[in-house]
Formats: sequence, structure tokens, C-alpha cells
Amino acid sequence: MAHLRELQALLDRIYGERDRKRGPERTLLWLVSEVGEVSEVLIKGKGSGSSYEVELADALAWLLSFANVVGVDVEEAFLRRYGSGCPRCGSIPCICPER
Repeated sequence: MAHLRELQALLDRIYGERDRKRGPERTLLWLVSEVGEVSEVLIKGKGSGSSYEVELADALAWLLSFANVVGVDVEEAFLRRYGSGCPRCGSIPCICPER
């Protein structure tokens, strides 16, 4: 099973040069567009597992590409933020009041 760091490195090998040329602003716009496509699947009621799989995979790919462009190790950042539980209350599961 691949770790996020490995997936991020794979995306960098595939698209890294192109992503860096595009820059962070335009790469982020692609990420936002892909997240929008996930919401379209939900809103249009076409939410089959395979539809979500394609769109979520694309959104993750653009997130990892954006992270490469801005120099963030997503796995490290995620574990630093969520590795000990909820960032606010520290519990697993979270016991914060719902917002």
C-alpha cells in the first residue's frame, strides 16, 4: 500500500516540471476545479462509487501536485496536524461540540 509521500513523489515524477512551470496559482485553480467536479457528482445525484473514485482521485492528484509546487510534504503535514487526534480537543474520536 502506498503512502501519501510515495503518491506525492509519483505525481512529481509525472507532472512536476509542468506543474512548476504552471505555478502555484494556476495549479490551485485546477485543484479547486476538480473539487467542484466532486460536488457536481453529488449535486446531480450521479454519485455512484466509480464516479466518486475518478473525481476524488483527480482531486487528490491536484492536491499533491499543488503541494509539490509549494514545497509541502502532505503526509508529514497531515500527521503533524492530525496524528495525535483532533487538533482542537486531542481526542480520538473527536469530542468537540459540533459546529
